[in-house]
Amino acid sequence: MWKEFKAFALKGNVIDLAVGVIIGGAFGKIVSSLVSDIIMPLIGLLLGDADFTNLFITFGDGEFNTLAAAKEAGAATLNYGLFLNNVLDFLIIAFSIFIVIKQLNRFMRKKEVPAPVTTKTCGYCFSTIHKDASRCPHCTSVIEE
Repeated sequence: MWKEFKAFALKGNVIDLAVGVIIGGAFGKIVSSLVSDIIMPLIGLLLGDADFTNLFITFGDGEFNTLAAAKEAGAATLNYGLFLNNVLDFLIIAFSIFIVIKQLNRFMRKKEVPAPVTTKTCGYCFSTIHKDASRCPHCTSVIEE
């Protein structure tokens, strides 16, 4: 069982997957920072100085100006601003990955090599025969080169 596990764990696909997960995590942090530190403040500025992180609905008594104040008071909140941040974060990550994969596919696209010709057509009965055949197996005609 140890040998099977070792063979599985050391396959190239598993190592490639591990590297992809690590790079994906780092890429996710970069995109999250891009969203929360650059894009969301710009969207907030365009929408009239709105800060999505402080968009929430409080259940129960009390009014709070910030989500942090509501959490500190122990109030139950519906944090739709954080949800909007996460949706925007996902869309930007998905679009970024789409662009990266599209470019990788463009660079990795191989020229399609035509398959070697292995057959020819009999000039008498028009059946498909092997390219090296000297007689047609269907009509027994002598095939001229």
